[in-house]
Amino acid sequence: MVVLKGIPALLSPELLFALAKMGHGDEIVLADANFPTSSICRNGPVEVRADGLGIPQLLESILKLLPLDTYEPNSVMVMDPVESDKAKGLQTPDVWQTYKSFLSQAGFKADLWKMERTSFYEQAKKAFAVVATGETALYGNIILKKGVIAPQEQH
Repeated sequence: MVVLKGIPALLSPELLFALAKMGHGDEIVLADANFPTSSICRNGPVEVRADGLGIPQLLESILKLLPLDTYEPNSVMVMDPVESDKAKGLQTPDVWQTYKSFLSQAGFKADLWKMERTSFYEQAKKAFAVVATGETALYGNIILKKGVIAPQEQH
């Protein structure tokens, strides 16, 4: 927990450091409990642990600090359910509605960009960081692409 004014208490020093080091176009993955975080991070992204925390609560906190890219249609990506899960009725995971709500509150207007599972894993390998969470919702994984802060928005 970070004890600073204006910083959400859920964001660890390691996660704050990763967010601060990211540049325009860098991506961060908020990974659910089933995601192969350590394997994905073995030769690439920084691994950040947030075990026990859910992705929605982390997303809400991160969006208070991280500007999202508004130039790309794929600034917020989710893992599309595989066909066998879609056949069982899992077309749109419930957690996505929560994500959309927080994204809307943060001023993000585009829709979630759906990626096939193996493509999502490949995209995650190119991310700046992967945050391992305790999220148990199926298909809870989400990738955020960092945008820019205009000079008039900087404090």
